[in-house]
Amino acid sequence: MFREMRRFKQQLPETEMIQILKDGKTAVLGVSGDDGYPYTVPINYVYADGKIYFHQAKSGHKYDSMKRCGKVSLCVIEKDDVVAEEFTAYYRSVIVFGRARILESDEEIFHAAQVLSLKYYNDQDAVEKEIQKAWKALSCVEITIEHMTGKEAIELTRMRTEESQS
Repeated sequence: MFREMRRFKQQLPETEMIQILKDGKTAVLGVSGDDGYPYTVPINYVYADGKIYFHQAKSGHKYDSMKRCGKVSLCVIEKDDVVAEEFTAYYRSVIVFGRARILESDEEIFHAAQVLSLKYYNDQDAVEKEIQKAWKALSCVEITIEHMTGKEAIELTRMRTEESQS
């Protein structure tokens, strides 16, 4: 169903992919947009419970697209260092393929909003107050991961191999 990575030697182990998802702050979400055009948008997210959570408005392009089709992709870039003298970039990134579900129960929405907020602001009381303040306008989404790939620049793979051999 999902393609294997062509440059498999550069593929990151699952533990490193998950760490990138945990540490990342911004991702680019891809949905099937209007008239069959892909629509991508940067989002803040959290990886928790083996899933991705984020919040959004209760209307708009992203919301409508996910209502129509729950298949999404999400890209998180951990490293993107252009090395001009080598005509390359040293990069590490993860792409997630999954199913987005707009959460409906109060319990699910509260959980998603709480884990997301605590990732960025570690004050339980302040987070709960903010969730209550924004509650009526709050829409949260859960992405169930179906497939994930992570890749790094060949130069980083070579460095990793050299370090493990020393």
